[in-house]
Amino acid sequence: MRKNIGFVSTRFAGTDGVSLESSKWADIFQQSGHRCFWFAGALDRKPDYSLHVPEAHFQTEQNQWINKRVFGIKGRKQPVTQTIHDLRTHLKFKLHEFIKQFDIDLLIAENALTIPLHVSLGLALTETIAETQLPTIAHHHDFYWERVRFSINAVSDYIRMAFPPNLSNIRHVVINSAAQEQLAHRTGIASTIIPNVLDFENPPKVSRKRTEVFRQSIGLEPDDRMILQPTRIVQRKGIEFAIELVKELKDVRNKLVISHEAGDEGLEYAEWLKEYACEHGVDLRLVSIRVADPWTGNGNSGGKYSLWDVYPYADFITYPSLYEGFGNAFLETIYFKKPMLINRYDNFVRDIEPLGFDLAVMDGFLSKKTVQSVIAIIESSKRRKKMVNVNYTIAAQHYSYSVLRNQLSAIMQSFFGDDVEQLSAKTRPAKSKGYLYINSNQVMYKHFNSKSCTPVK
Repeated sequence: MRKNIGFVSTRFAGTDGVSLESSKWADIFQQSGHRCFWFAGALDRKPDYSLHVPEAHFQTEQNQWINKRVFGIKGRKQPVTQTIHDLRTHLKFKLHEFIKQFDIDLLIAENALTIPLHVSLGLALTETIAETQLPTIAHHHDFYWERVRFSINAVSDYIRMAFPPNLSNIRHVVINSAAQEQLAHRTGIASTIIPNVLDFENPPKVSRKRTEVFRQSIGLEPDDRMILQPTRIVQRKGIEFAIELVKELKDVRNKLVISHEAGDEGLEYAEWLKEYACEHGVDLRLVSIRVADPWTGNGNSGGKYSLWDVYPYADFITYPSLYEGFGNAFLETIYFKKPMLINRYDNFVRDIEPLGFDLAVMDGFLSKKTVQSVIAIIESSKRRKKMVNVNYTIAAQHYSYSVLRNQLSAIMQSFFGDDVEQLSAKTRPAKSKGYLYINSNQVMYKHFNSKSCTPVK
């Protein structure tokens, strides 16, 4: 029997890890005929299948007012408590409305019960799950104890209740082994590891025309090398190492392109990166419009372009993150068969590196040996071809859609028994995977000239 599945989070929009992975999960469910619906404060999903509740977004003025008064301090004032609960009551009403409107059979909480960016939503969702007894998957991407900014707080009572809740009708899913261990140690909650995945069974279809338009639109010449940093501009991404790498490569053809926006964690780091690139003589291109999620099929308006239009014509990928729960950009790079530099962040060392990927690596700093390794990769087509093919084969074995199908099928059957069939790809709908035609007048970017250190566009 087909089920109606309701995804809940603060945001399903753009290319953050939560939005991307939820789209992939929905893709898997829809291939087997299930219907997916969306509840969030920011949405780029189809309106007919969504309930947009602006108050559920973590960046609303009201929620930011709450967060300023509960994080970084130990005491909570009564008016703050009242505001939290007033908002909780409103969001719980909306959640019940969502469940009733779309006749939801299974809830999937995407990070909304994991990291307390929106305390009221977490409380509302926990109470709704307890009241309805709906089967629920809590998909955890990064826990509050992994972030320093939540270590001192005035809502420890709410965090113990809802981040995450320990309810019998919830199955908990984490994305790495460290999270599984810490969740069990801190809360006694058992969980299943489901890593991030990509559809390695179906290699990407690359449109030369679309990707050429993107390169031209950000001012790259035919002989330029596009060194791509395919992440948001946040400090934990370690983008300063990408700047240092381009400097050490000592080739004016190398242009550093950052494909995502800043904003989730402030703009100060982005401003510092611009100055840092100028000081190091690095030609930096910051793409300033939102990149579309390739799985939603909703990225065809407002001048947006898809991730799938950015990767194919990159010559080299930098991924020097200091911390990642898993690392979507890592999989995307391998999916498009691109060479890359990666920093050995903790979860990479524990879960990914032992599988034997062939990569240029750094260990918290950029050594001369690492730079020489990158140069050897860039200069040798034979070396690149060998490494990317090896990496694709390994990833297809461990991070393909089939892995996700098997894990989700087991969870579904634990809830519904023989009432659901094994998830499969046999009824997969024809999709464009988010391919877009890019109008060169719509792609907005800032080019920081390495000589003048001023924007030239």
